[in-house]
Amino acid sequence: MFKLLALDMDGTLLKEDKTISDITYNAIQAAKSKGIKVVLATGRPVKGIQRYLDQLDLTNEGDCSVAFNGALVQENRDGEVICSDTLAMEDLKFLYSLSKTLDVNIHFLTTEECITPKLNEYSELEAKMNQIPLKVMDFDNLPSDITIVKVMMIDKEDILSKAIEQLPEEVYEKYTVLRSMPFFLEFLNKNANKGEGVKKLAEKFGIDKNEVICIGDAENDIHMVNYAGLGVAMKNSMPILKKKANYITLSNEEDGVAHVIDKFILNPQMIFEI
Repeated sequence: MFKLLALDMDGTLLKEDKTISDITYNAIQAAKSKGIKVVLATGRPVKGIQRYLDQLDLTNEGDCSVAFNGALVQENRDGEVICSDTLAMEDLKFLYSLSKTLDVNIHFLTTEECITPKLNEYSELEAKMNQIPLKVMDFDNLPSDITIVKVMMIDKEDILSKAIEQLPEEVYEKYTVLRSMPFFLEFLNKNANKGEGVKKLAEKFGIDKNEVICIGDAENDIHMVNYAGLGVAMKNSMPILKKKANYITLSNEEDGVAHVIDKFILNPQMIFEI
């Protein structure tokens, strides 16, 4: 019997217009009524998903989210940090220098805002999408005690792809590197990823990994899909994730999350079809 359902957001829980369909909403409420702990696992900060948490009624005591792709695991009600794996100033300086060598835009996120050395459309998109302030600041003059949750190289898809091809192996040894969108490349603490975040929550609530379902669509969902007892990829997923999944559901436009809930939670006798 499954006890925890971890859901990616963009391309998974959300339709292309960034809404939750009535069918998916009702399925999640039905899962909750059976005692399933529903967790949003996202690259966004908790503040950036607040309206969805409110909509799904995931703001009660014990409701948590895996935020910033696992760099922070937080309580939904008050944002209290359960555990964190952030970056140091020396990491930012290293990645900033690298971004200049690769001629690609960069920004980083604190727990509350997005900071970039140069205004650009992708940092503006990040701030708008997460409903957080955007600041333009010289990275050489940042406060020494600033919290650096994650660093992102952001640019046009072809520019970013070219930059990725030129990343030194050292980068992959030092950081968790995730391409969350065609124009977003994320650098996190080596210990941070969605899989570790979901694992920490499962352990906190005494839930075995075999009692966990994780659903996603992108490269940054691989760790949690690998971790879960049932790792699910959306039909619209990146091919690399589909290869890792135990099951491929319908697309985000076809209520793929609701399909999984119906098949594996509301009608558990069908589980043996995995």
